[in-house]
Amino acid sequence: MSKADRTRTAREKLAAERAAQAARDRRTRLLMIVLGVVFAAVVVAIVVVLVANRGDNGAKVTATPYSGPSAPVTRNADGSVTMAKAGVTKPVLEVFEDFQCPGCKALEASLGGTMRQLAAEGKVSLVYRPFHLFQQEPLSGNSERGANAALCVPADKWLSYHDTLYKAQPEEGKTGFSEDDLVKWGHQLGVTDANFEPCVRKMQKKAQVAEMTKYALETRKVQGTPTLFLDGKQLNATTKDDLTKAVQQAGGR
Repeated sequence: MSKADRTRTAREKLAAERAAQAARDRRTRLLMIVLGVVFAAVVVAIVVVLVANRGDNGAKVTATPYSGPSAPVTRNADGSVTMAKAGVTKPVLEVFEDFQCPGCKALEASLGGTMRQLAAEGKVSLVYRPFHLFQQEPLSGNSERGANAALCVPADKWLSYHDTLYKAQPEEGKTGFSEDDLVKWGHQLGVTDANFEPCVRKMQKKAQVAEMTKYALETRKVQGTPTLFLDGKQLNATTKDDLTKAVQQAGGR
């Protein structure tokens, strides 16, 4: 074999080796892409399951709605609403919430009944503090209209209206809580106050919503919703047992 032939053969062998290596590299990249897609799909599936079963604060939505007696409801001057038996002032359980917040809806489904039961049994003074957290449209408008309407509804219908707002909570990214719906729901619940409809349609409680929002974010340093406080200290209860135990330790009867 001549020198030229040997050189040509070496080049052909090298080219073949490079082609084989390139093919192996392509197979490896393809495998990594496939594995990446599969991994991403698994992660998405896990997240979907977790979101479906937990609120933003990690509370599982598995509790049976409370259907027992309720403590008296009082609207406070600052717009908050208190549920407590006569003479019960301690411990104080505060709920900072936004009616557009999916995690708040989940918390209400999982622990709302327990909180109301504790209030009805005289073990806690339960204070709801709705405010306008979301600032990006359409969430912002939904949040503000919902909070305004909740301030417009009479105290004796507030709890039912509160629950209705969560039941009808708009999907994230979609406009909801229209003036017509907010008025209609109030009438369906038996609200007869002539001031209710203009209060909703003209956003007459907008300034108070802003004050409640400022109180939540600036005074109480609330970072998100839902947020619970027990006697002024943030509470991270995610189960009925957690909440009940915390209230007992705080002096709840």
